[in-house]
Amino acid sequence: MDPSVLVEAPEANQRNQPIDPHREPEASSSSATAPLKRSASQAFQDVPESNSTSRKRVREGNEKVEADDEVDGGAKVDGGALADNLEEELQCGCCSAIVYRPVVVAPCQHFFCGSCVTLWIRNGGTSCPACRTVSTSVSFSRPLQTVVDTLLRHAPGKARSASERMQADAIYHPGVHLRIPSPRQVSPEPNVPAASSIYVRPCPHCLPGNQWGWRCPQPIVDPDADPAHAWLIEEGNPPGHGVCGNCENVLALQAPTTTRCDFCQVSFCGIGIPQRCIAAPLAIQHPHGFADLSDLIQCGEVYDCFDGNTVEVDIMLDYLSAQGLSPRHIYREIVAYIQNQPRGFAPLIELEIFMDLHPVMGGVDPDPSAPRTRICRMCAAEVLLYGLRDWWIRERKKGFLEEHVMARPDCPEGSQCPRQKDHTHAKEFNHLIAPPDAPDAAPVAPVAGPSREPDVDIGSVADFPPLPPLPAQEPP
Repeated sequence: MDPSVLVEAPEANQRNQPIDPHREPEASSSSATAPLKRSASQAFQDVPESNSTSRKRVREGNEKVEADDEVDGGAKVDGGALADNLEEELQCGCCSAIVYRPVVVAPCQHFFCGSCVTLWIRNGGTSCPACRTVSTSVSFSRPLQTVVDTLLRHAPGKARSASERMQADAIYHPGVHLRIPSPRQVSPEPNVPAASSIYVRPCPHCLPGNQWGWRCPQPIVDPDADPAHAWLIEEGNPPGHGVCGNCENVLALQAPTTTRCDFCQVSFCGIGIPQRCIAAPLAIQHPHGFADLSDLIQCGEVYDCFDGNTVEVDIMLDYLSAQGLSPRHIYREIVAYIQNQPRGFAPLIELEIFMDLHPVMGGVDPDPSAPRTRICRMCAAEVLLYGLRDWWIRERKKGFLEEHVMARPDCPEGSQCPRQKDHTHAKEFNHLIAPPDAPDAAPVAPVAGPSREPDVDIGSVADFPPLPPLPAQEPP
């Protein structure tokens, strides 16, 4: 019999016996010479005892991985391409750069930079900047921030510059919950009577004793009172009458409340909606659809004015917000600049940009070279869009922009550059290059933004001098 079995047997029996807590431990004669034993680590409990067996399994696993690579065609993950794809997927919907301090708009789940959404709300935004879905909740996204941080650890060259991060941090702090305000109340719709008759109804000035104190020389017959002599709609406008370009009601061309736009040659009644059914003097008109900066942000035609260069549009919008300038400020300065040019508004009229702006037909321009004094809201918006880019080029020369914006080198291709829609290229180069030899015919003195003329609301029609009487039109 093996002696080791006899030695270990008592120890084995002792392990199987219950332990008496009152029994004093016995001294072992071999404790002084036996090495200290300890149990194997938990991490190695499942490792086989045979080294040859474990090596065989590792070798088989490596062969399996190599076989899988051969089956897949030996394709490997391209870290650079993966980083580029992630950068494209993590672009902010406003600034088109990799998102910084991301926030998510509910319920549409579009994400943006926290600073971009904050500026959007400050400028009057009332919906998601991407899909225009009405929303009231914007929350910081920690999962997106984790993905961005992981990407930037492996591709630090894609991070925003230090100055951009400082500017963004001054606008939005991570974790702050934002709230998008409710949309503004919709403008009142004109009270247009239902066209349930084949006859033309009398205009407000056709009725005797009307509240405006003036009656048409050729009043329209009321079809309810005398249908035999009523005017048929298919016969066109009755003599001395037209249709309002805003509310589309019948108006008297010679009435004191009637005004005509010198650009589109459409008449307005001044009665349906007094502040909208009017061709006002040039300097005090409201451009249609441009009440504040949020309307500039949401207008796609503004970006078309800059050839899709969103970087330059964002710089301009930030400047307007800092200077406290509204679209009406810009419109008035564009009008003043055009009026000081040798040909005035003639180039705009020759381009026919004022054609077909209203649902009604305009009259014939009696003198294309005549000065323009009155304008409607639709034509005022066209003037604003026509001169917006050139206004911004002139405004940049006043020195109010930040140094890093003005320090950008000019792109060799200028406004014709096909890459200016690329956010990275547009940030690096300036594409709005003023002509070097184009002095103004009569330059307007530069005025700082905060001290510019305040907005003037359009009052009643009686505040404006009426147009000279127009000759009565004969029936077609």
